[in-house]
Amino acid sequence: MVPTAAARFGMAHCEHGYEANLPLTVLMDDDVLFAWARNGEPLEPMHGFPLRLVVPKRYAWKSAKWVRGLEFMAEDRLGFWEERGYHNNADPWREERYSFGSALGRPAPLRPRLR
Repeated sequence: MVPTAAARFGMAHCEHGYEANLPLTVLMDDDVLFAWARNGEPLEPMHGFPLRLVVPKRYAWKSAKWVRGLEFMAEDRLGFWEERGYHNNADPWREERYSFGSALGRPAPLRPRLR
């Protein structure tokens, strides 16, 4: 599938409802890949069979395992971890691990208090 001119974001759809969202500018980086093999052998399930998204410049939750589809979107939508309070950009060099309010204008979910 080829994205339309309006597409600016991608959403990787994975097993068990997991989703990882990224801007197309990030998905098109030279070091980003969709892997189906490792060392010449098909990926094992624990490593993401049948397809794994590898995004080296983002925190690990953006490198989704068990990818089943890719959706192109004109507007960004929060992925699995972003809906649970993780930062939408996930840039480790900027220490964007947690969100204190979403980049999409939605508040971060409330966290239970530890006793």
